[in-house]
Amino acid sequence: MIHFYELSSMSAEERTRLLRRVQIQIDELVERVRPILQDVRQRGDEALVECTARFDRVQLTTDNLRVSRAEIEQAHQELDRSVREAIEQAIGNVRTFHARQMPHEQWFTEVAPGVIAGEKITPISSVGLYVPRGKGAFPSVMYMLATPASIAGVPRIVVCTPPGPNGEVDPATLVAADLCGVHELYRVGGAQAVAALAYGTASIARVHKITGPGSGFVTAAKRLLYGTVDVGLPAGPSESITLADASADPELIARDLLIEAEHGPDSSSLLVTDSRPLVEAVLALLPDKMAALPEWRQAFCRTVFEEAMGTGGIVLAATMDEAVDFVNEYAPEHLEVQVHEPFALLPQLKNAGEILIGRYTPFCTGNYCVGTNAVLPTGGFAHTYSCTSVFDFLKRTGIAYLTREGYAALSETTRRLADFEGFPAHANAVTGRPV
Repeated sequence: MIHFYELSSMSAEERTRLLRRVQIQIDELVERVRPILQDVRQRGDEALVECTARFDRVQLTTDNLRVSRAEIEQAHQELDRSVREAIEQAIGNVRTFHARQMPHEQWFTEVAPGVIAGEKITPISSVGLYVPRGKGAFPSVMYMLATPASIAGVPRIVVCTPPGPNGEVDPATLVAADLCGVHELYRVGGAQAVAALAYGTASIARVHKITGPGSGFVTAAKRLLYGTVDVGLPAGPSESITLADASADPELIARDLLIEAEHGPDSSSLLVTDSRPLVEAVLALLPDKMAALPEWRQAFCRTVFEEAMGTGGIVLAATMDEAVDFVNEYAPEHLEVQVHEPFALLPQLKNAGEILIGRYTPFCTGNYCVGTNAVLPTGGFAHTYSCTSVFDFLKRTGIAYLTREGYAALSETTRRLADFEGFPAHANAVTGRPV
């Protein structure tokens, strides 16, 4: 039976479980991941080869961790033309959107006579992008990460992605990487890949930042490596909320609920609505929609919507205001809004990785090709984190310059504050300095 909740009668335990989604499971993975990180740190490439054999059941050597140029050229030849054209169109939209985000390289303003302050914008010197594989391939994740990194001007873009059954990397993912200007690509996945990017090995030089979505193991590894390397936004298992009212088409709602749910059993997918008739209609439609999926995708969706460990379902609110309050508290990765006047509701929606508006903007369009970024904060971190953008690959450095006039105007203020805070060396530096 599909999980159904009414906000007015939901227990505190049920509410907490929905709000935390899979974070409890990730908490349990941390100790399992810790020895993997330690092993990679100590033994480098040898540990990567052994972990790949153990977890991915693929035999590699230390000599073929890196994807060769010949493999990339072969991928260009093998990839179906229609898939390549779709990737190229999607990259074009993503590039256009992210190019608009780029700030000026540097700027200055005179905050007072002779007091000049500004900023210098510089790309991060090296970044590691994690592109998951699961039971499929995700060229879309590749270009969602690599496009803004490339536009930002990162001089060293490194990608780690799990190998396929025969050690290969999906051709579409390789082509997307090449089109986006990726510099290095390695067939390594999981917590061991994150460790290699953070610590460095003989084959994979360490990077300054790691970003990209992944399994609970990848998320747990990032949590443990916080402080060793910048681990970017928390991008764990997929999650979505569809916010709808009585004007929504239940057929479309039922379809869209399965978009994020089919990613895996640790996904979360909720319908939040103030319409009981919509609830009843969607409950009636959803089983058949799941049954139409391939068996292994069905299994994912049934776990999400029906099993005890699942964190999906339908949430009924008494009013739209109550529904919006729950959405803001949940802070979903993806938020789809199908209400009568969505743009009127938009100012009330405070916390979401992305907001997709209207019946013609299902989650999948944002995931692939609208242009907005689909690598988004999960686990409630949309309360404080933003969607992936060029700003994730840039850093700002403050610049200050005082003329003689500016120094004369600020020296006494500086001395007084230094004396007040008890820093005599600070005060001495502006005492008797020639003007």
